[in-house]
Amino acid sequence: MLEFGSLSIDLEGIEEVLLTKWKQIRVNIVAPLLRVAVLICLIMTLMIFVEKVFVGLICLVVKVFKLKPEKRYRWEPMRPETSDLEIGVLSYPMVLVQIPMYNEKEVYKLSIRAVCNLDWPSDRMIIQVLDDSTDPVVKDLVGLECKIWKSRGLNINHEVRNNRKGYKAGALKDGMLHYSVKDCEYVAIFDADFQPESDFLKRTVPFLIHNPEIALVQARWKFVNANECMMTRMQEMSLDYHFKIEQEAGSSAFSFFGFNGTAGVWRISTIADAGGWKDRTTVEDMDLAVRSSLDGWKFVYVGDVKVKCELPSTFKAYRYQQHRWSCGPANLFKKMILEIIANKKVSTWKKIHLIYNFFFIGKIVAHTSAYIFSCIVIPLSVLIPEVEIPLWGVAYIPTIITLLKSVGTPSSFHLVIPWVLFENVMSLHRIKAATTGFLDVGRVNEWIVTTKLGDGSKTKPSMEVIVKNAKDLRDAKVIEPLLGDYKKPQVRTRQRFHLAELWMGVFMFSAGFYDVAYTKKGYFIYLFMQSCAFLIIGFDFIGTYVKTS
Repeated sequence: MLEFGSLSIDLEGIEEVLLTKWKQIRVNIVAPLLRVAVLICLIMTLMIFVEKVFVGLICLVVKVFKLKPEKRYRWEPMRPETSDLEIGVLSYPMVLVQIPMYNEKEVYKLSIRAVCNLDWPSDRMIIQVLDDSTDPVVKDLVGLECKIWKSRGLNINHEVRNNRKGYKAGALKDGMLHYSVKDCEYVAIFDADFQPESDFLKRTVPFLIHNPEIALVQARWKFVNANECMMTRMQEMSLDYHFKIEQEAGSSAFSFFGFNGTAGVWRISTIADAGGWKDRTTVEDMDLAVRSSLDGWKFVYVGDVKVKCELPSTFKAYRYQQHRWSCGPANLFKKMILEIIANKKVSTWKKIHLIYNFFFIGKIVAHTSAYIFSCIVIPLSVLIPEVEIPLWGVAYIPTIITLLKSVGTPSSFHLVIPWVLFENVMSLHRIKAATTGFLDVGRVNEWIVTTKLGDGSKTKPSMEVIVKNAKDLRDAKVIEPLLGDYKKPQVRTRQRFHLAELWMGVFMFSAGFYDVAYTKKGYFIYLFMQSCAFLIIGFDFIGTYVKTS
């Protein structure tokens, strides 16, 4: 009781009234709403569980019965090159190889060198370096590299546009318009950091030659910097599952999967029939794949063919990449769902797979469940004692899902727990991006090229030459190094804070403390660990970086 002259306030009475009112609101409004959220999350968890078991069983059957692509489709090795034109070089179809790039100063040499070393007759291959670089120094260096390889007999062209209209899709589309590629039957695409082995075309093109119903042959990615830091190790686990399980299952059961935008070979006539490259979303590769699939074409995933590439090792680069990979598919789903439903060229089964499995489960439910259930509903259930989550939904089924997803990288099995915590943190960005894409607002068309470190993060850069009005390569002069003083990549100490992650970390820590002190539901161990994951990333203690000064 507080007294102010003739005025007295009964604090205990007020506290009791407030607690009573809160309990009524909690019991009659908050708890029922949270129970609905729990039910929805449990349904989504079961949907994901069924999907993971299904694709896992398909891959198990493929592995047990050794149903490799060479067994399911006709495949014959390319004939050796001979002087007999009837059976020699002319048996090799004309192939266009495109390398889209944008200010790729650290990695431009890697892809150009690898493509120029492909084991394919030089007069049956056209190489296009589609350079949208805005940095004149980088543009000169890329042009010089192309001239060097051209002087060695390669048919390589440095294609430069006046603008970046359509971004990567625009560059690929413009490249196809050149008169020199009119005789090409197939096109292989490699991003600037991808390095195919010399036999890449000889192992992939035969599928297209001998199977006229196949439109795309997709190879697997092999990560050269997977062991660079903890963040790259966890990326490897997620992507290995995508390639070894999801794409293998899609190829084997439906002859469809989403094109990865690189390390693949397309039948050029398919691209034209499907309407060509479109820049209406940031996933032009998936857009083309879906449209081609609706035309009845088949895709083949060849997991034995691996193409080396680089994982983003800075959190900023990885976050931008994940925004594009989550926003684009949701936006494409919104734009194509009616077209998929109305399509009459493919079976109902394939349309169900596209809508339910490929888009709804893979691109929407997966992100929603990871964030809403793991980071919102579970902590709130601690704060609302009237709400209980069944043990099978909060522990058993999620554990089985995690184990099924971890089979892609058995060597990293000991990292399963931090991997799950990291994926839950990233789900915050993915659900924001997916919502942006589905609503078609905000950063829906944002395209930021993933920063690559290449050899620049591992060895001192060599002196580079720039052509300045040189009539011949011998006239080129050394001007200055492309990069400044080399700085060894270091673990981040402090660059900037990420407020969303920090707030989530505080929220989950508070829920964990409340569980220990009051409700005692036993969630505190998970809540404290997840809180630490949010705080570590919130304070930017993750990934590597190269000092610029």
